[in-house]
Amino acid sequence: MSSPQLLVAQGNRAALAAAVQRAWSEQRAVAIAAPEEAAQLDQALPQRSDPGWGAAVVLGTGGSSWARRWCLQPLTHLQVAADATGRWLRQLGLDPQHLELFNPLPLQHVSGLLPLVRAQRWGAALRWLEPEWMRDPVWLPRPVAPAVLSLVPTQLQRLLEDPLGQRWLAAFELIWVGGAALPEAVAQHCRQLGVRLSPCYGSTETAAMVAALPPQQFLDGVQGCGQPLPHAQLRLDPATGALQIKAASLAEGCLLHGQLQPLALSHGWWTSGDRALLAPEGLQLQGRLDGAISSGGETVFPEQVELRFLQLSSAADLPLAELLLLAELDLLWGERLVALVKPAAAGRAEAEQLLQRLEELGQCLPPSQRPRRWLLCPELERTPLGKWQRSRWRNWLTAVESRSLGKTPPAND
Repeated sequence: MSSPQLLVAQGNRAALAAAVQRAWSEQRAVAIAAPEEAAQLDQALPQRSDPGWGAAVVLGTGGSSWARRWCLQPLTHLQVAADATGRWLRQLGLDPQHLELFNPLPLQHVSGLLPLVRAQRWGAALRWLEPEWMRDPVWLPRPVAPAVLSLVPTQLQRLLEDPLGQRWLAAFELIWVGGAALPEAVAQHCRQLGVRLSPCYGSTETAAMVAALPPQQFLDGVQGCGQPLPHAQLRLDPATGALQIKAASLAEGCLLHGQLQPLALSHGWWTSGDRALLAPEGLQLQGRLDGAISSGGETVFPEQVELRFLQLSSAADLPLAELLLLAELDLLWGERLVALVKPAAAGRAEAEQLLQRLEELGQCLPPSQRPRRWLLCPELERTPLGKWQRSRWRNWLTAVESRSLGKTPPAND
């Protein structure tokens, strides 16, 4: 048997899905990445043939550390997750076999891959939605049978801005929404329209959902991500409040220098990077513990993106002295990056040209990693230990914005 097959997620998703299914039918592993990350994933894969994984998939994950990691999920674990979701749907009175599964999410994300596995396990119809359709609801096909849909909050918000999108959303029996926090204003809008959302929680390491809120409870005003699905157990780390998960769908591990490192477990429990509460009505997320941000449904580690920009600027021989990325709230994306830049060149024209070149270099990164704004910050500096005092530069950013609005900036820490 050969080494894992690297598949680049671009073009026709149905054709890509067929390639995945062929490999699995031959008991082979596949690795799926966006074009921007294909080379990085290729370097992480084992170079020898037949690593002994059988039918499996390698997908990118933010994990719970400041790094992009590559997670191995056996097909059997994905099937466990799909079967549990099917049992949960039956508890709601929905027959999985007679559902239409609408999928607008990319296959390099676990939430975009699972509809394929669910359709296979349930015998349900799977309908692929093109990304451009999500931006222009006039092209979106309406369900012809009871239907479910998976979205990230950014997609949901865009659809809610268009009356056609609102009517389309209202046609679904259930809409799973995850990958990022659901803004309360968006949740209230959906309740007013009768959109049957099911906020959920999961990760690549858990093979997507391990908790979901039934849509009727959502419409009744219940917040959070609901109770665990049938295959999962949830608890909290008493020291940190981190959400811990035990499930038969947990990943085998992550790749490091071509070697599979088993997932770090404590008596079967995996510790996520999310702080949470377990209330009577279910899981309530409190934010990330590891400094990551959620942007458009993607987990983004600003320090890793900074490093990537420094590498790109060095290769392009740009006069860049320092670069710091901060997050700011965004109504559509949840959070977006803002770049503070210290030029090595003294002239204003050179500095403006540097910003332009950096923005151009950013086009090779996924959209969630591209800063929304680029700001010159000549005084940008690290501490004597070489660390970033991020609170200081957040205050700097706030002061700049306050001056532009004619407001009094807050005092520094």
